[in-house]
Amino acid sequence: MTEFVEQREKGENELRLAESIASSKRPKPPSGISSTLTFATRALLRIKHVPEQMFDVTVFPVIFLLMFTYLFGGAIAGSTEEYLQFLLPGILVMTVSQITMYTGIDLNNDIRKGIFDRFRTLPIWLPSALVGSLLVDIVRYSMAAAIMISLGFALGFRPEGGWLGVLGAVALILVFAFSLSWIWTILGLIMRSEKSLMMVSFMVLFPLTFVSNVFVDPRTLPNWLQSFVEINPISILATAVRGAMHGTATVQQVMLVLVVSVVMTAIFAPITIYLYRNKK
Repeated sequence: MTEFVEQREKGENELRLAESIASSKRPKPPSGISSTLTFATRALLRIKHVPEQMFDVTVFPVIFLLMFTYLFGGAIAGSTEEYLQFLLPGILVMTVSQITMYTGIDLNNDIRKGIFDRFRTLPIWLPSALVGSLLVDIVRYSMAAAIMISLGFALGFRPEGGWLGVLGAVALILVFAFSLSWIWTILGLIMRSEKSLMMVSFMVLFPLTFVSNVFVDPRTLPNWLQSFVEINPISILATAVRGAMHGTATVQQVMLVLVVSVVMTAIFAPITIYLYRNKK
């Protein structure tokens, strides 16, 4: 009896399989939101299985903050505690800006490993692979911000703008970082190797972050250098973030960050999508 039941179930399964193969009805393709969330989940699982890639978010920001506060605080501001109030918003901007390059690095790795070609053959909204990765990068940026701010409070950082000012500052950083990431996705599509991409990224980010108002008041710089610092996007963001945290931000400073972010996204996002669709 048992053998008869097993044979019957086997026959029914074979019949269902034959019907599904013979059927001309195709399943509906996933929506853009669904495929984007799927790729975001993939990026989160990659972090879960390779946790050491989070060192740039967890370890490096701590080293930067401690090193610059206690090595240069007394020389620049006369007091490490006073310098910390000026430095932490700038270091936060610098840290998040620098880790945006990993968006392009992850994309470049997918291309070199051949996964990129597989994605392009799927019946999905093509940019979902990019947008999903960018959404997870926002999680990384938020982690970096949380670690930096928590350490800053432990060291004596006291934002006069309160928690609302801190949250507003973090929101500005996330918006700016999202727009900046589109630049590295372009380089990730163009560059042939991860090392070359990192080299170009550092060549761009280091001058922008160090020749800015992240570490020092630009009024102490030569006049010709002040002109560059004032139009530097990193300086524009650092000014708004510092103002938001200490309750001195103006509408003009916040709007300038948003305008810069929208402009960068409007320029580099379409270029990225075009290169992504036509990559060979």
